[in-house]
Amino acid sequence: MAMENYLLSIFRLNEQGVHVTLTILSEHLKTLPTDEGLGTSLPSVGGMIRRMAREGLAETKPNKEVVLTSSGRKAAASVVRRHRLAERLVVDLLGMDLRVSHMEAHRLEHAISPNLEARIVAVLNNPETCPFGHPIPGSGYKPNKNSTSLDTATDGLELVIDSVPEDDQALLEYFVEKKILPGQRVRVNEAAETRGVITLDCGEDEVVFSYDIAAKIRVYPA
Repeated sequence: MAMENYLLSIFRLNEQGVHVTLTILSEHLKTLPTDEGLGTSLPSVGGMIRRMAREGLAETKPNKEVVLTSSGRKAAASVVRRHRLAERLVVDLLGMDLRVSHMEAHRLEHAISPNLEARIVAVLNNPETCPFGHPIPGSGYKPNKNSTSLDTATDGLELVIDSVPEDDQALLEYFVEKKILPGQRVRVNEAAETRGVITLDCGEDEVVFSYDIAAKIRVYPA
């Protein structure tokens, strides 16, 4: 379970364009459920990365960046696939609140067998993304060529949310509360780069994001 969590975390950070170091990985692991029993201190993280290196799943570059090997990427994609299918399972079939789906999926991802995975895919008609818009590996997902990060938006644009980050639980709850979710239409009221904030009109609410958060939200033209 611990190694699967490391694989998933490195994969997720790579998706975001992050160059993974032990410090960055340590901080990311702290976003996982505490009952996963992960050690998040730098010595603990370093020890696991050395173990993963011995098993041919990861390596550390001279610049201290931790990267997955081809075997590591394949294993990580499998974990991410199960995680995102689990999110779909608890939301689409079990009706659980989006706010808890990410954490519940962390607990389920380790227990999904190949047979159960195939059954989930069949029942859900091969979903291509998780509820937060991220691609499910192996689903045949094709990215929207017009999708871009929200921090590139300008005043007055009418946009549709493509994906939102899910690793920060408090932020995820805010997205759900304000309905900043895939498929939601929004308007850019103000993109104030000098002040470092973007203001969106979401119909019922006006929400404000920092440019750091906006860079993690994907959108496409309405």
